[in-house]
Amino acid sequence: MPKPWSKNEVEIIVMEYFMMLRKELEGITYSKAITRRALLPKLNDRSEGSIEFKHQNISAVLIKCGCPYIFGYKPRHNYQTLLEDIVLSFLSNRDDLFELFENFANKNASIKENLIYPDLMVEAPQNDLPKDDNAKYSTTDIRKPNYLQLEQQNTLLGQKGEELILSYEKWRLLNAGEEKLAETIEWVSREQGDGMGFDILSKNLNGKDRFIEVKTTKLGDRVPIYFSKNEFTFSQNFSSNFYLYRIFNFYSDPRFFIKQGSFDSFCKVEPTNFIGRF
Repeated sequence: MPKPWSKNEVEIIVMEYFMMLRKELEGITYSKAITRRALLPKLNDRSEGSIEFKHQNISAVLIKCGCPYIFGYKPRHNYQTLLEDIVLSFLSNRDDLFELFENFANKNASIKENLIYPDLMVEAPQNDLPKDDNAKYSTTDIRKPNYLQLEQQNTLLGQKGEELILSYEKWRLLNAGEEKLAETIEWVSREQGDGMGFDILSKNLNGKDRFIEVKTTKLGDRVPIYFSKNEFTFSQNFSSNFYLYRIFNFYSDPRFFIKQGSFDSFCKVEPTNFIGRF
């Protein structure tokens, strides 16, 4: 059975992770494999597989802190508390990194040309969050914004994501021979504002309404989504006709998965804001 990672080992791998993340956010080419092999002699008889697993753990910590992560390292949970402590310590007073995080959140992306619509939809990821996953840290611990939420609030990115789903829905209905239904699709958030509780009004093949909420990220499929009380209530009131389209990899190779029902039926819902009234 492998020994637990020491404080020194965790500090080394966290530092190397952030060196790679910085390069990725700055658009500098680097090799994960070369970096991984260079780490081997600095650690206590770790395999390349264990190093990659720890990199994925760091991604999970960064998501919990509301920060972007290395795209190729999908988050894995169930890690040492020590890892959270060291990542948070590393992030303290890193204004240079926070500037890169903000640039990432505000960066816009163009829709990839010549998309193959049948390939866009994929299966939703399996929920592997620990049952006792009570977030120990958040962006308030580093006194910075939630950059993942800030990215979702990127208006142009959100509009482009909705535009992609609008085109996909038209293709879906036309491909099923439902031309009249395709003509009825409405881009509600653009035509009536974003207070309706959903973004696109489409149709199911039986002619019933399909209320679509689109959430877009340039990162992977495990990034949390953020939704308003109005959107949450709407999803509960119209759960049988409410569909979340979660777009990910938008910058490089857009894909999306679909969840049907109210938000609390398909994801873990956590309150993030409070209001005090007098």
